[in-house]
Amino acid sequence: MSDYRAPVKDMRFVMDELAGYKELSQYPDFAEATPDMADAILDEAAKFSGEVLAPLNRIGDQQGCKLTDSGVVTPPGWKEAYKAFCDAGWNGIASSVEYGGHGQPDTLAIAVKEMVCSANLSFSLGPLLTTGAVEALMICASNELKTTYLEKMVTGVWTGTMNLTEPQAGSDLALIRSRAEPQADGSYKVFGQKIFITYGDHDMTDNIVHLVLARLPDAPPGVRGISMFLVPKYLVNADGSLGARNDAYCVSIEHKLGIHASPTCVMAYGDNGGAVGYLLGEPNRGLEYMFIMMNEARLGVGLQGIALGERAYQQALGYARERKQGRDAVTGEALVTIDKHPDIRRMLMLMKCRVEACRAMAYFTSGLLDRAHAVTDPEEKKRQLWLAEFMIPIVKGGGTEMGIEVTSLGIQIYGGMGFIEETGAAQHWRDSRITTIYEGTTGIQANDLLFRKLMRDQGATARVVFGEVAATAKALAASPRPELQAIAKRLGEALQAWIKATEWLAANAKTGLSGVLTAAVPYLHLAVTVSGGWLMGRAALAAAGYLDKAEGDQAFYRAKIATAHFYADQMLPQAAAYGETVRAGDAALVDLLDELFG
Repeated sequence: MSDYRAPVKDMRFVMDELAGYKELSQYPDFAEATPDMADAILDEAAKFSGEVLAPLNRIGDQQGCKLTDSGVVTPPGWKEAYKAFCDAGWNGIASSVEYGGHGQPDTLAIAVKEMVCSANLSFSLGPLLTTGAVEALMICASNELKTTYLEKMVTGVWTGTMNLTEPQAGSDLALIRSRAEPQADGSYKVFGQKIFITYGDHDMTDNIVHLVLARLPDAPPGVRGISMFLVPKYLVNADGSLGARNDAYCVSIEHKLGIHASPTCVMAYGDNGGAVGYLLGEPNRGLEYMFIMMNEARLGVGLQGIALGERAYQQALGYARERKQGRDAVTGEALVTIDKHPDIRRMLMLMKCRVEACRAMAYFTSGLLDRAHAVTDPEEKKRQLWLAEFMIPIVKGGGTEMGIEVTSLGIQIYGGMGFIEETGAAQHWRDSRITTIYEGTTGIQANDLLFRKLMRDQGATARVVFGEVAATAKALAASPRPELQAIAKRLGEALQAWIKATEWLAANAKTGLSGVLTAAVPYLHLAVTVSGGWLMGRAALAAAGYLDKAEGDQAFYRAKIATAHFYADQMLPQAAAYGETVRAGDAALVDLLDELFG
């Protein structure tokens, strides 16, 4: 199995040319975000991910986690790797300096997170959930709770979880039954069961901070009556030391298709008298607060698909360069390595271009979030934030669907050996398969894009994106390079498909809801396809600029242009088909009888 090597050169290119990292140091909050700082951090993160985390990936997959009488036990090497991870400061790289973080921009942190996910996805999930919990506490926790919990969570001394789903609820959180009863001292007793809780229990830290959705006794029905509570595994004394064990226990762990070393727990609260919890923010606003974590998590899960796609690509490329089979289609030479065969080259380039396109979308979105944080003008802050929020379902849905398809292509390149567990190719596909499901399925991302993002401002944010895509196409068309002109033509045609599909959705949103809902996922795929082509086009323009000036790594820049050209030829034509599918709506479903399903 090939070792993982972080694609630092491509990460840095995307950070600088597409996500705007080079401009961030002009803002006071990111004054230390210098090129030298980025180089040092990325180099160290690449070394840590490759040398410490990647070797544990196979071990974690084979041995998984175990539930014992004393709690969940992680695989060999996990505790030591987690301690090293926290000691090196990776857990709080983008968190507030006030609470022990390093305050680095998300545009830099996302590259570090990608490395960790590529090296060992199961390991990365614990820090991911902790980061989301930290964000929620920063916004809605009392000063007392912040003082007690935040520094230990930011530095990784304690981890955090998010507890939403229950056996009867699934994604419909209006159905949750967990309850919280107020106590005389201002705390609450929490009762209920939660399922699919990532890192709900483990042996890497001595405390775990659960954020739990539950209902107060007088709560209104539905999602309007959900509050959020902080429920620690161990209570914390006034001096910061750990106190009594709380009534919050993992009662089982799931046996899963992949991510075996990430404990997915069934959590029971209050089976022995009630779990002590503390209200976060205002009553009945828990779902609103949880979406703070959710946005962070959805961007992170999109990144997981990208990370696994990168790992699968590296492994497939390494195998294709070593495996000898068949004749060269051009020269007729016998027994060549399979990377010389046109179909293998096609699959490798599909893997490469789709990973790079989704990486560009994820890093670009992080740049928007950084600017939304750093700018002071309220209108500009809102503009950057709304653009980022528009992109998040595209990154989540696109990155995860891509990850499944690209890791599957990796198995295909291996042939029969890819279906054999010993080669390791299958693990990437198995690990990726959950990513389109947790933190909101692809269908949920599509509905979020349509109803919460596209229609909340009557398409104004979408039109900003359309304008940016059109400007990129125009710049590509003005280039003297034929390959950039070819990208421009494909991108312009794809943009028109996106615009027409958007207009159809807007026209049918009120009178044809069933058709709009049927079209939601195809519309998401359309948005992903065109957004990827747009940013690949921008990458090609930047690369051409360096070639014209004869600066930097010329081979790398030629590869960027070639990859963007391949994406334009192989991926952007699909936009027209997605557009047709969107506009078909539910025409083929309207008269479909239940009996026809068999």
